[in-house]
Amino acid sequence: MIDFTEKQIERYSRHIILPEVGAEGQSKLLESKVFMIGAGGLGSPVAYYLAAAGVGTIGIADADVVDSSNLQRQIIHNEDRVGMPKVESARETIQALNPDVKVKTYNHFVTAENIREIISEYDLVVDGCDNFPTRFLVNDACFFENKPLVSGAMFRFEGQVATFKPHQHKEGPCYRCLYPEPPPAGLVPSCSEAGILGALAGAVGTIQAVEVIKELLGIGDSLSGRLMTFDALRMEWKKLKLHKDPACPLCGPNPTVTDLVTYEQACELKFGE
Repeated sequence: MIDFTEKQIERYSRHIILPEVGAEGQSKLLESKVFMIGAGGLGSPVAYYLAAAGVGTIGIADADVVDSSNLQRQIIHNEDRVGMPKVESARETIQALNPDVKVKTYNHFVTAENIREIISEYDLVVDGCDNFPTRFLVNDACFFENKPLVSGAMFRFEGQVATFKPHQHKEGPCYRCLYPEPPPAGLVPSCSEAGILGALAGAVGTIQAVEVIKELLGIGDSLSGRLMTFDALRMEWKKLKLHKDPACPLCGPNPTVTDLVTYEQACELKFGE
């Protein structure tokens, strides 16, 4: 267990006094490594809260730069950083918040050629992207590397969160159990076309951060096997049971997806739109 400094004891005191966390749990967080796909609408609150919680290493991949249209929801950035790579903007915000956290930046897209090597260094992966090809790529890579995946998505006024770890639970589904294949290219409108409620990103991303912390600590009930949905207009949270698909092309008994697949862009969305 880490020998805390007096400053760390003060900083993390509200965690340490929780019986479910304690000094041992806080040490575990400080020793944990989380890889995030995207520093946008979902990645912003996830990164902020994981850094505040003292997750020791946070890796962030995003090839985009900060744009003024991002600032309506991507709270990890600000006006002074328009034009700056998002990963660098996120790093500056995180390090200003908590110097205990090491930030590793990947100023490029994840691909079939690099993602497995990258995530092999981490304990858990957070998907905050907003395009189907990347979601499937991340899901498949996590399956092959035996990494838990906390996935989030949002559209207009609705969002969803799920945890996928079929390697840990025999009956646990993967993302392909829910959606076997990406939708046809051009079917899904982008956020610039359909719009997005900015605060929705905070609601969905914060739930992702809570789920990540629980997974790292091994406490509470996992969202594995369940899909949490949020309708902001009706202010309704719902949990839906997810079942493992016996015909799943990835985690089923007769898989047809045995290596990473690169799909055509289903829509022109960038990370965390």
